[in-house]
Amino acid sequence: MFLFKKIFAPFLFPLPLTLVCLTTGILLLWFSKKQKPGKIIVTLGIVLLVLSSFQITSNAILRPIEYKYPVFDSNSPTKADFVVVLGGGHISNDKMPLLSQIGRYSLVRLIEGIRIQREIKGSKLLLSAGRVFDPVSNAALMAEIAKAIGVRKEDIIIEAASKDTKDQARIIKSIVGDKVFVLVTSASHMPRSMALFKKMGMTPIPASTGHLVVKSRTLCPSSFFPQSGNIRKTERAVYESLGSVWAKLRGQI
Repeated sequence: MFLFKKIFAPFLFPLPLTLVCLTTGILLLWFSKKQKPGKIIVTLGIVLLVLSSFQITSNAILRPIEYKYPVFDSNSPTKADFVVVLGGGHISNDKMPLLSQIGRYSLVRLIEGIRIQREIKGSKLLLSAGRVFDPVSNAALMAEIAKAIGVRKEDIIIEAASKDTKDQARIIKSIVGDKVFVLVTSASHMPRSMALFKKMGMTPIPASTGHLVVKSRTLCPSSFFPQSGNIRKTERAVYESLGSVWAKLRGQI
């Protein structure tokens, strides 16, 4: 089931779905008499690509997800035993520096987690993410980076057995028990993560980070042109929406 989710879900993302539509439509136009269906499918692919690549569309569907939970309030006194950071991907390669191996989402989450852990005296940094398609766990790589930038080894706990967020919630529950902890993950990933953790009977303090939708006070020319970054934002919204639907269907949230 895990591999099924990882292999087939990407076909529902904007860019792969657009390519499927365009390829199917062009094949119908060139090699069959079904000209009208071919034109409709090609048009659908182009419309999908255009909508997903404009800021107004991508922001509209991602903003409600990213801003459902707040960022961590450093000015508000917080007592927590753990700062939990959920991993977000990497590619291990011992010929590359550590920061070149870690994924963008993992790095942003890790830096925010370290910042919060330093503010909450006596807390432990719990790094969570196991091995999926890489021989080295994401948690282990994050731990190496954390130690390299000054986090003490004795303040780091590694959870390297999980494969997805559901696993993380289950395993972290066995580690933290009823103790208070801060949950650090990407803003787009936070709603689904909170739902899964609450389903396990936990009430983490949310610390959203890595926002892709930035509230700007002014418009700039790029706001009116299609951009690949907007496709990425649309993809995140689709990914998290599909993940939430899947979790609900399986009774996980």
